[in-house]
Amino acid sequence: MGVVQGVTEFIPISSSAHLVLVPNLMGWHQPSVSFDVMLHMGTLVAVLYFFKVEVINLFGVFLTGFKEKEIRKSTDYKLCWLIIIGTVPAVVLALLFQNFFENLFSKPESVAFFLLGTGALLWFSETTSKRARVMEDANLSDALIIGLAQGCAIAPGISRSGATIAAGLFKGLDRDSAARFSFLLAIPIIFGAVVVKMSDFIYLCRSQASVSLLLGFLTAAASGYLCIKYFLNYLKKGSLMIFAYYCWFVGLAFILSKRFLI
Repeated sequence: MGVVQGVTEFIPISSSAHLVLVPNLMGWHQPSVSFDVMLHMGTLVAVLYFFKVEVINLFGVFLTGFKEKEIRKSTDYKLCWLIIIGTVPAVVLALLFQNFFENLFSKPESVAFFLLGTGALLWFSETTSKRARVMEDANLSDALIIGLAQGCAIAPGISRSGATIAAGLFKGLDRDSAARFSFLLAIPIIFGAVVVKMSDFIYLCRSQASVSLLLGFLTAAASGYLCIKYFLNYLKKGSLMIFAYYCWFVGLAFILSKRFLI
């Protein structure tokens, strides 16, 4: 499950969908939301480590900007605020619809339908976007639209990276810029989810084998790091269409298997 989380968190095929569908297909008990949070801790470490230079720089620029006016004119300072603004829609939607979204984790067919929607988003973004702008060109409108996409991706089956990258492409960002903004935007939202579920996570650590939890965390972190590295390299020339086809195939295969084979 750690590898499933690490690989699917950053490529646009929905980690939440796979955390629901894989146990269902394997005949395992559905992992708790707290266990999922533990896996997300691994991917949080992965994205922080991969972007450590950018994160440290942005954090320093943001703090310095409160004292020095010149810093506030920099693109890095602007990016800090765009990340903060882009996080707000997800926080609002999570607070308003938390129970609704969490209940969807127990409905695999609904998750599969959302996965079909992720495929459609990726397909439309690839076929209609201009991809003429870089991350330095990002503005308030971009942050709000991409942030809203991230908020919708709280629903299992809608890929967080897929929705945010697609939104970035719709807004005219190139693939690399859309992906980098998506991954940086993931940091506060994953961190927030971990903090909110920390009490449940502590209880989980006390009640389950620590070796299993550690293995899940480590495999999620390692596979997540490798996934970011190779996915960003792929996006320099590669298309998102292959991921759209994958989402359609997995979603349809699961729905058909449940309705006609089982």
